[in-house]
Amino acid sequence: MRASVEHTVTFVSTSLLLLLVLGLAILGFVLGYMRARAIPETAGRPHSRPGYHGWFVFITTLLPAVFLIALWSAAAPPLINSLVKAELPERELSKSPAELSLTISTVQSLARGMELLSPGQIAEVRTGKPVLGEMLEAKGVPLASAPLPYLVSAALKQNALTSTSGLLKTVVGLALAIAGLVFGYLRVGHAFRARNNVEGVMLAGLAAASTVAILTTVGIVFSMLFETIHFFQHVPMSNFFFGTVWDPRFSAAGQAGASEGQFGLLPLLWGTLYISLVALIVAVPIGLFSAIYMSEYASRHVRTTVKPLLEVLAGIPTIVYGFFALITVGPFLRDAGAALGLDISATSVLTAGLVMGIMLIPFVSSLSDDIINAVPQSLRDGSYGLGATKSETIRRVVLPAALPGIVGAIMLAASRAIGETMIVVLAAGIAAKLGWNLFEPLTTITVKIVSQLTGDLEFNSPQTLVAFALGLTLFCFTLALNIYALYMVRKYREQYE
Repeated sequence: MRASVEHTVTFVSTSLLLLLVLGLAILGFVLGYMRARAIPETAGRPHSRPGYHGWFVFITTLLPAVFLIALWSAAAPPLINSLVKAELPERELSKSPAELSLTISTVQSLARGMELLSPGQIAEVRTGKPVLGEMLEAKGVPLASAPLPYLVSAALKQNALTSTSGLLKTVVGLALAIAGLVFGYLRVGHAFRARNNVEGVMLAGLAAASTVAILTTVGIVFSMLFETIHFFQHVPMSNFFFGTVWDPRFSAAGQAGASEGQFGLLPLLWGTLYISLVALIVAVPIGLFSAIYMSEYASRHVRTTVKPLLEVLAGIPTIVYGFFALITVGPFLRDAGAALGLDISATSVLTAGLVMGIMLIPFVSSLSDDIINAVPQSLRDGSYGLGATKSETIRRVVLPAALPGIVGAIMLAASRAIGETMIVVLAAGIAAKLGWNLFEPLTTITVKIVSQLTGDLEFNSPQTLVAFALGLTLFCFTLALNIYALYMVRKYREQYE
């Protein structure tokens, strides 16, 4: 009987438990609504409508139980792992973190395999018979070697602890949901302020949702900041920010005094800005002119047809743009340059900037079109009344009034260009250097971040830690662009409002 109980890994799955709690919450809503409807009219007008009473019972049933289940699901695995480690012998605990992690992974694999065994087979495993490997292989779980006894013991304990944790989570979660249902149901009454309580919970939920974005940004910044500080313990900041050579040679493992390379940021920053500038030179005029045409000159039928077709460009994956640049645009520019006597590489700044500019056209055109259409018609009518032509009205009235939004659209396109990776990899190459030639390859910060983190690497060397320094630099640069765009928007908005 003991083996049968310990074999049960979880009483119910977490998803099924959440469904049960949701079912209880729906039941609570119905009961609360019906009880509120049953309040006699002789008691006077109730404070809250029956729907608010139902939602109050729903909330008291659902939220506490869901919070408990989520907290339990997050805290139980680390606690179980720490208890399982106590089952390992001292020689395993004294190993390096990587070797100990491999041992824990082996224990977890054994535990998952033993979930497939019957209670009788688990009982045989407990007797110490060397049949576990054969049992698991019969279940389709191959093993590299016969598991050692202490690994089997640790796996059995992990399954037992997981089973106990799942059973307790199920019982406590359902008990808390039922208690919340009873509490909410008993609170339903004539004078109970159910509406205030429900709206307070909704306000807290909205505040929590808005906080998620802030906390996510803070978490991203700190995750990069700590690793960046670790990187600058190996490489001086002056060598990184003012270095003109990017050559992060990986030192051989265990080789004393091996060269760690050079980590100059300037070639990567220059390539990022140069390619982005070429892309904006392509995207901004085309996007802005198309927005002016669609909003001021095109008929309604043309606008409703052309604008969706133009916005299709924004939905194409960037890898497709990269293939287009590699297979079509790059060879075309190379052959066209050869016909004109120019030496144009198939992978060059021009190729990447041209294709990236095509990708950015919808960002500029669609946003600018919406912003131009938002300019009050009274401004146009006043200009026409003073004798201005349509083109003069657009140049001197409409575009200045829409300038804050247009600047915002351009800054959005610039941020998108700075963060692009796949087009640059396939269309501009990976050459990190300083140069003005549009027809030669260059690379960007994002490409080098990917290359430095490619492969099975540990984050303890400058060659890998530099990716975090590059990421934090790119983040700060993009943040500065957004701050400047906000400044421009506020400055001109005060003038035209």
